Amino acid sequence: MMSESRFLDGVGSCNAATLHMVCGKIASGKSTLTARLVNSQRTVLISEDVWIARLYPEEIHTLADYVRCAGRLKTVLTEHIQSILSAGISVVLDFPFNTANTRAWGHSLFRAACCEHQLHYLDVSDEICKSRLRVRNALGEHPFQTTEAQYELITRYFVPPAPSEGFNIVVYDETGNVRCRSAHDIGLSR
Repeated sequence: MMSESRFLDGVGSCNAATLHMVCGKIASGKSTLTARLVNSQRTVLISEDVWIARLYPEEIHTLADYVRCAGRLKTVLTEHIQSILSAGISVVLDFPFNTANTRAWGHSLFRAACCEHQLHYLDVSDEICKSRLRVRNALGEHPFQTTEAQYELITRYFVPPAPSEGFNIVVYDETGNVRCRSAHDIGLSR
């Protein structure tokens, strides 16, 4: 028979959750990567595109529409995500952590839950992203169609993560392979 203190020690070691966030331009492979990351035990995937498409059908026509709806979604999900993490369940957020402001939200999530984190950065060129976007649009399986003009508009706001932001960063190349795991080795130019 296990003593209560040994039982609680065992439970405590099971609560090591990780918040996984993704950063990358449109069609860089964020959703593909998050699908791989969620294959771990005790891990939940939350996809911004799925939630926005279901909560706000036919309401996203401009960048301002997206920003408004995404802001509402983050407000609603913040405490829920923190609760999941605090319960010892890892969370993979298929949200674009593409600006300092969105990454600040991610910081607040893992700090409040006192859990580990990783920021997965897909360093993929515009040419490759646009090529993938054309294929994605042709397949029609993604909840949103993005034109090249919209890609250009949205990409103007993209800011690669900087070591000074304090994230554990994993950088991937265009093939999806890990290029480096240290924030100090980033040296990105895209």
